[in-house]
Amino acid sequence: MNDYERYGEYQASDRSAMGTALTFLMIGLGAGALAALLFAPKSGKQIRRLLRRKYEDAVETINDRADEWRERGNDLVERGSTLADAARERVAPFAKAAREKMR
Repeated sequence: MNDYERYGEYQASDRSAMGTALTFLMIGLGAGALAALLFAPKSGKQIRRLLRRKYEDAVETINDRADEWRERGNDLVERGSTLADAARERVAPFAKAAREKMR
């Protein structure tokens, strides 16, 4: 038997506290949305147009950077191939001599 049962004290349920918290959250969200609408510096149409432009600029910037990175990667691959070919040509006589000595 716990103390609450022994003394008959009231114990609040967790359910009502959760419901109260959600109620106040919804009231706060509604008040914030109302305040945002009342104090917005631009109309909805202007905001949507601005957001669309910003989105298109961001996509264009990302595409430009991706193209730059792709070009850099291709340049590095080409440079690496050139260096590997040069190294192969320098090592070829030594490899040939080593093979002959192994035979």
